Amino acid sequence: MRIGLWMDEEGRSIPELGAAAKAAEDAGIDRIWFSQRLGWDALTLIAGVAPYTSGVEFGVGVVPVYPRHPLALAAQALSVQALIGNRLTLGIGASHPHMVEGMLGQSMERPAAYVREYVEALGPLLAGEPADYAGERLTARGQITIAGAEAPELILAALGPRMLKTAGELTAGTTTSWAGPDVIESFIRPTIDKAAAAAGRPQPQVIAGATVVVTDDAESARDWIRTNYGAAGGMPAYRAVLDRGGNAGPEDTAVLGDEAAVAKQLQQFKDAGTTEFLFCPVGTEADRERTIRFALEYV
Repeated sequence: MRIGLWMDEEGRSIPELGAAAKAAEDAGIDRIWFSQRLGWDALTLIAGVAPYTSGVEFGVGVVPVYPRHPLALAAQALSVQALIGNRLTLGIGASHPHMVEGMLGQSMERPAAYVREYVEALGPLLAGEPADYAGERLTARGQITIAGAEAPELILAALGPRMLKTAGELTAGTTTSWAGPDVIESFIRPTIDKAAAAAGRPQPQVIAGATVVVTDDAESARDWIRTNYGAAGGMPAYRAVLDRGGNAGPEDTAVLGDEAAVAKQLQQFKDAGTTEFLFCPVGTEADRERTIRFALEYV
């Protein structure tokens, strides 16, 4: 099982994040991940941070497909690929109604169907091939050619059966949120594997993102996650995966405890079929520092 490290970019400069990325690379972290939130553009951030490193991979988890057209995203992703020496994993996802409809004023009707069209159009464009795609809701005609850019690995954030089917049939795998090892083993792994096998593709990656707090006070850490991330439990896609695992909220899927307890929980993710565990250090500043130290030592 590979080890990835999510970096909190909010309020941090490129030099600061570059130094942290270099430390992670030197420790042996396999892939550094950034999120697309309400500050830094994640792909641009990767282009800025990567020069501080030499070979570590970078991933964005994830770029919402609304409102970026596949031609626009392909141009940006391939530009970043050329700039960072082809070390990019491009994660995409549907986002959530409160953002797509509430913030952007766009329809999020039948998101799984739209995402499938998006992936069908995006794939050839990332490979530098001409696209002539006309779906029910999306048209993409054109070609993006950038010297030195290879097709980035494409990952789809998928938690439900239709999205997992698309991920297995058309991408390199999935990245998950709020899914514990039980859900990965009983639902995510078999669903995506079945889709990939039917399409004649290799076994997909399952990148399990989880909030992690290495601490001697697990209950306080659980309360911190409930306070700061509890709203995620009201988002439809997250609510469905939480219910599938019998969890009341995100705090119930966190990896918590001292170093020995966290290591034991990581083994459970590995045994469930996780190909990469994505550390998302959270909690107090002291908690995050201890968690990052553990992640760098664990690899």
